[in-house]
Amino acid sequence: MATKADGKEAEKASEAVLPPSKRNAFSELMSPKPKQPKPDTSKHIGKLSKPHDPRNGLLAYILDPAKYAPNIVIKYNERIVLIRDAFPKATVHLLLLPRDPAKRDLHPRDALNDMDFLDMMRTEAAAALELAASELSRQLSPYSESCKERIAAMESDELPDELPAGRDFGREFKVGIHAHPSMNHLHIHIISRDMHSDRLKHQKHYNSFNTDFFIPLEDFPLAQDDTRRNTSYQNANLKKEYKCWRCGKMFGNKFTQLKAHLEEEFRAWRKE
Repeated sequence: MATKADGKEAEKASEAVLPPSKRNAFSELMSPKPKQPKPDTSKHIGKLSKPHDPRNGLLAYILDPAKYAPNIVIKYNERIVLIRDAFPKATVHLLLLPRDPAKRDLHPRDALNDMDFLDMMRTEAAAALELAASELSRQLSPYSESCKERIAAMESDELPDELPAGRDFGREFKVGIHAHPSMNHLHIHIISRDMHSDRLKHQKHYNSFNTDFFIPLEDFPLAQDDTRRNTSYQNANLKKEYKCWRCGKMFGNKFTQLKAHLEEEFRAWRKE
């Protein structure tokens, strides 16, 4: 998973960040405290002891979201931080980060086994999905056949009593996690289906979102005998031949051909 850890900035966003709050508990924890013993971080499996490890790149957003510009952090509260993926693999790609220290360092399979935590994350993910769908609508509506009638009604001199429904952009998203995350801190992907991005560069990028390696949030908690828990099975998923997410056409291991096809599919999908 891409982050800001390598110094690259995220793509600019249109949404506004919530007003910065007063210094919070996370800032207090991170501030220097002379003559205080160092906290025991053994339970974090090195996640806090290596702040410059690229795999810890999400922690900075979790601890102090207020310091980031609106083009990076879309929303935050005491429970979560919602950011744009710095290296999006689709037209809209957001990350939902929980802030609870007891959960954020856990593997998502373990954290999402807690029903109270799972319910909270589902609620926050639903709210984040609305923002993501709104952004996708902004980008695609001018091209979408399903939106023409609605747009015409909104631009008419007299609005009808009820606007045409238009396209349900929320249905164009996947919400879930990777079976083996590339980042240390728990994050939920909210990503449009199109896989149309210049940041989509190799097999793992594509297959991590288009095989069982991507586990929908709605499927949690996973049963103990769920095949998706199996490491060998998931490693094999990343090496599968390419299959178009939209039409099902197979491309073997020919990534260049897949990318050209995805460009065609994007134009067709955008017009729906």
